Amino acid sequence: MVATYSTMLPLGTKAPKLSLPNVLDGTQTTFESFPNSKAYILAFVCNHCPFVKLIRDHLAAFGNSALKKDVLTFAISSNDIENYPDDSPSKMVIEAEEAGYAFPYLYDGTQEVAKAYRAACTPDFFLFDSEQRLAYRGQYDDARPGNGKPVTGNDLQLALDAVLAGKEVPEPHQPSIGCNIKWKQGNAPDYFG
Repeated sequence: MVATYSTMLPLGTKAPKLSLPNVLDGTQTTFESFPNSKAYILAFVCNHCPFVKLIRDHLAAFGNSALKKDVLTFAISSNDIENYPDDSPSKMVIEAEEAGYAFPYLYDGTQEVAKAYRAACTPDFFLFDSEQRLAYRGQYDDARPGNGKPVTGNDLQLALDAVLAGKEVPEPHQPSIGCNIKWKQGNAPDYFG
C-alpha cells in the first residue's frame, strides 16, 4: 500500500467534461445528465483500497443523503483492472449494491477522466458548485486505517454546507491520502511519482 496525497487542483477550476458508463445501469453519465444539481461531488474510489474500505459505508450514507439536497455524488473508479481485477466493472456493481450506493458508480477505463482532474489517490474528493467550479478538494476527514479516528466526513460536509449556503469554503483544505490510482502500464500521468 503506497500512501499518496491529492494533487490539490486549483480552486475555481471549471470541471473537465466527463462521460462515463454507470456500472449500475449501463447509462453514459455526464454533468448534463443532472442539470439541476446544486453541487457535484466527485469521489475517485475503488473496491479494494483499505482507505476507501474504511469510509465506504459512511460515504454511501453521505452521498445518498446529499441526493435529497439535490447534490450529486459521482463515485469513479479509474484503476487498471488487468492487474487489479477486484476493481472490474462487474465487481464494482457488487460493491455498489453491498454499500447501498443510490448515486452513480462510474468506470473510467481509459483513465482519462482521472488525468483530467489530476486525481492521484483513492479516495480523492472534488466538490464543484452548481456552475461546476471547484470549491473544495481534499480529504473526507482525518480517519485513516489504523489511526483510531472516527469516520465522520466532516471536512467534506463542512465544504458542502458552505457551497450550499453560497459561501466560499474556508482554507486550508487538507489533501486526501490513500492508495495511488493504479495506472495502466505506460499510462501514468506526469504528476504521478
